[in-house]
Formats: sequence, C-alpha cells, structure tokens
Amino acid sequence: MLFVISGPSGCGKSTLIKRVRRALCDLEFSVSHTTRPPRPSEKDGVDYHFVSARVFERMAREDRFLEHARVHGHLYGTSRAEVARKGRRSDVVLDIDVQGARQVRRRVPGAVLVFIMPPVAAELRRRLEKRSEDSPEAVARRLRNARAEVRAYGEFDFVVINDDLGRAAADLKTVITACRRRPSAMAGRLGPILRSFRKGRT
Repeated sequence: MLFVISGPSGCGKSTLIKRVRRALCDLEFSVSHTTRPPRPSEKDGVDYHFVSARVFERMAREDRFLEHARVHGHLYGTSRAEVARKGRRSDVVLDIDVQGARQVRRRVPGAVLVFIMPPVAAELRRRLEKRSEDSPEAVARRLRNARAEVRAYGEFDFVVINDDLGRAAADLKTVITACRRRPSAMAGRLGPILRSFRKGRT
C-alpha cells in the first residue's frame, strides 16, 4: 500500500512520518530527489537525494519519476524504482507536495492521501522562521504557496491537524492502521482462514 503525506512546507510532515515509522516498523520511506541545496541538518540519501538540475531533467525525460514538480523554485520527484523496490518488502510512505499528490492519485488508484493541516497561518509562519534553515525570501515564498495548498485538503482521503505533535502522530498512525484493515489489504492473511472453512474442513 502507498501512503502519500502532503501539506504546506512547515506543517510537520517529516516529523510526523518519523514518529509514525518508529511506531510502525514495517513502513518504508521513499526518499525523494530534489535540486534544492541541502539544509545544514539534512543528509544526502536520508532526507533527499540531492541532484543537479541536469541529472533531474534526464531522469524526468526517461520517465523515472512516479511524480515530479517544481515547488518553491526547485524540482522534486519520487523515483519509480525506489517505490517499487521498497514496496516489495512493505507499505511505502511518501512525503510530497500537493502537486505530486495529485499525480500519484492519477497514477496509483489505490494510494491513500493524507493532508497535514497546520493549526493556523501564524503558527505555520512561526515554524518556518524557527527552523532558521531558509532565507526570509524562501519563507515568504513558502507562505504564499501555503495559501493555495491548504485549500486543496478536500482532494485528500484524510486530514490530520498538527496542532499537537503527539496527538497528530497518533491520528496519522490510526489512519495507516485502519487502511491496513481494509478487505483488499487483508486478502493475503484472510486466504488461509477462508480456506479452513471450505466444505469438509469444519
């Protein structure tokens, strides 16, 4: 199963995903590619695959991205190969923007889309400024983009309001756990049970 976590920059997507993955060890994270320079706290191959615009554009021409878009002035994309490789072992979670989420919805009908909503605009501004890893111009651009992004929440399957980190992480974990209990997701485990009820075995 593919889980898409989206929302405006600074809403807490990455932090929530890390918390939930600690609680659900069988959830793989697909590391996105980007042309954005790494922030001081970020590691290549862990937070993002940091690549040049030339490499990114070649990958796009070769159709190697499940989704890709220009966001906040930089290119971001999800590698098809990485999702496929990690999806063989477990469910996969993506941390992507609204444009990317729309593309995944079109291309992966069974994907579950979750929107992370900041509590208020002022809190989003505070979070972006507090992390001190973006220039004032970049913060202003992200806030402008957020005005349009928050209005897209209705396109998603679930909404989690990140007004309290612990509660929001619990809500996101609940969403993932519930989706894993859908009949289609349970088919592999239900097969042996159903076969035990065949005529002559009860």
